[in-house]
Amino acid sequence: MLLKTYNRYTATRSLDAFKNFLFVFPAVAIFCIFYIYPFFELFNLSLHQWQGIGPKVFIGLRNFQELAVDKVWWTSMGHAGYITLIALTFQNALAFALALACDREIRLKHFYRLVFFIPPVLSEVVVGILWNWILNSGMHNGQQIGLFNNFLAQIGLPHLIHNWLSDPKTALTCIAVVHAWKGFGWGFIILLAGLQTIDRQLYEAAKVDGAGMWRTFWNITLPMMLPVIVLVVILTILGSMQVFVLILSLVNQGLVYHTEVPVTRILGAMSGTNQFGYACAQAVILGILLVTVSFTLKSFSNRIKQA
Repeated sequence: MLLKTYNRYTATRSLDAFKNFLFVFPAVAIFCIFYIYPFFELFNLSLHQWQGIGPKVFIGLRNFQELAVDKVWWTSMGHAGYITLIALTFQNALAFALALACDREIRLKHFYRLVFFIPPVLSEVVVGILWNWILNSGMHNGQQIGLFNNFLAQIGLPHLIHNWLSDPKTALTCIAVVHAWKGFGWGFIILLAGLQTIDRQLYEAAKVDGAGMWRTFWNITLPMMLPVIVLVVILTILGSMQVFVLILSLVNQGLVYHTEVPVTRILGAMSGTNQFGYACAQAVILGILLVTVSFTLKSFSNRIKQA
């Protein structure tokens, strides 16, 4: 009797497990087909010399050895790191400040939420063309200028007029600022959602205890928001290190050295010299770097939650 009951219980559990697997199978299949398999194929191509058409020549780790001494590649990584740094500081600080403001009972806060979320939903091509027009186009005394340069001329600073996107000293900073302007809305929405999950009774208790604004922020808001902040940091790093379309549309004179980033470098290896294997090696290194950073920050976030 006990054996029959055990067998029936085991069969029921197996059937339930099979039904549960059928529910998740489509998602697992899509993940394997569009993520796992492409990664292994990408790594396989990185071990070959291939021009996109014709036979593949196995060369082992030679592409990675060449990549290790490629100064242009590591310079492009530095450029992407600079854009990421601007995004992590200026972009996220602005997003957090605006989220704190809209979390309070202020007039037109719903209107502000809508306005702040407009830049992220705009196409990167549209944003790039728009800011290219602002920074470069137009004429002033026979000199090509944009809206920003025209503003400098109007306030009596004509000596500062120049093409901001062609100057190696300012081009990358302009790209970083435009990228931060476009992306801060995502962080704003996520941070605002995190702020709204904090129990208001905590703030009321702190107010009764006589805690000021700064002590309330430091002892209640910041600790409660740390997991959300880590999530925003991860998304910011992933998005900023892979910035691509914005640069193509913003710097319309082509891929120049002082605005080169990893993805544009990968594109150049494929379209310029037809080194598809070398481009795959670059993509593998970039992917491993991003995955490592993401898992490190995620582990840090989990420790915070357990603390």
